[in-house]
Parts: sequence; C-alpha cells; structure tokens
Amino acid sequence: MSRIGKLPVNLPAGVSVSVSDDNVVKVKGPQGELCQQVNPVIKVTVEGNEIKFTRPDDLPANRSMHGLYRALVHNMVVGVSKGYEIRQELVGVGYRVDVQGQLLTFALGYSHDIQLLLPAEVKAEAAQVRKGENPVLILRSIDKQLLGQVAAKIRSFRKPEPYKGKGIKFVGEQLRRKAGKSASAK
Repeated sequence: MSRIGKLPVNLPAGVSVSVSDDNVVKVKGPQGELCQQVNPVIKVTVEGNEIKFTRPDDLPANRSMHGLYRALVHNMVVGVSKGYEIRQELVGVGYRVDVQGQLLTFALGYSHDIQLLLPAEVKAEAAQVRKGENPVLILRSIDKQLLGQVAAKIRSFRKPEPYKGKGIKFVGEQLRRKAGKSASAK
C-alpha cells in the first residue's frame, strides 16, 4: 500500500468536503474554495472528519495515483484552512519590486523593467526594506500548486548566480557558492 495514500486527511474545524458522482472533490473553508478532479479508479470517501482514499489493486499506475490524489486533497485542505506563503529575496544592488494590485514591476539590473500580472488567486506584498537589507516579496495563496508556479516564474527572471549570490532566491535558501578567479603565483 502507498504510505501516503493510506493516511486519512483530517479535516480541521470550519472545513467541509463534498465528493460528486464524477469524483470531483470540493473543499470549502474560511480562506476560500478549491476543487480537484480525481481519477475514477481511486475511491474517495468522507467519514466523519476524515477523507479516505482506496485503490482497487496494486497496478503501478493505480499505486502512484493513490498517493498523488491524497497529497493534492491534503494540500487543498491546508490551503483553505491556513493558506500558503512564499517569501522571495531580491539580492543585488538596485534590485527592487513594486506591487500595484496584481501587477508586479521588477528592476533586476536589465536595461528594462520586467512586469508580471499575477493570477487573481495570488496576492503579493513587498516587505518594507530598511537600509542595508534586501527587498523581500511575499506571495500568498490558497492554491499551493499555482503559488509554486508563480514563484518559479519570478525566480526565472534572475536566477541566483554562484559567485556573488545575486538574483532572486527564496528566503532561507542555501546557495552553493563557487570561488572566483584566483591570482596565480609565478
């Protein structure tokens, strides 16, 4: 049995789940509502305050889907109850981000500014920067998958380079640094 798939998903207070006939799981909570289409092979049942997932046999495809759909529904439950947050730090002289509603404008050392229009489900905020600190962009959403995709897109604008560490990195991320050129003795 899948170690992830056989674990039930516990529902916190204020979260309700409904499973339709065509295996669409809808999760509603204080933060919002999410839905996920589950493969018809995987059976989803709601018992009390737990969601359980069962599979018919041990075929490799069914085993992989068992854990996958359990993890997706668990992420939905956490998202509608608490929400997700990603913090990104802009490391570099003159690097900054301006947030105007859903439009982000980045100054990342290029000859032009980069603009990104966020999806409606993602909220952004630029943390106040004190002198000598790097700007921090805070992204929040109830959809973990969408939030990760947006954060990866933002990071792709200027990936951290290994020599000075300049670029967009996640707060707390450890970068592998390389030694620069060294003067050779003659």
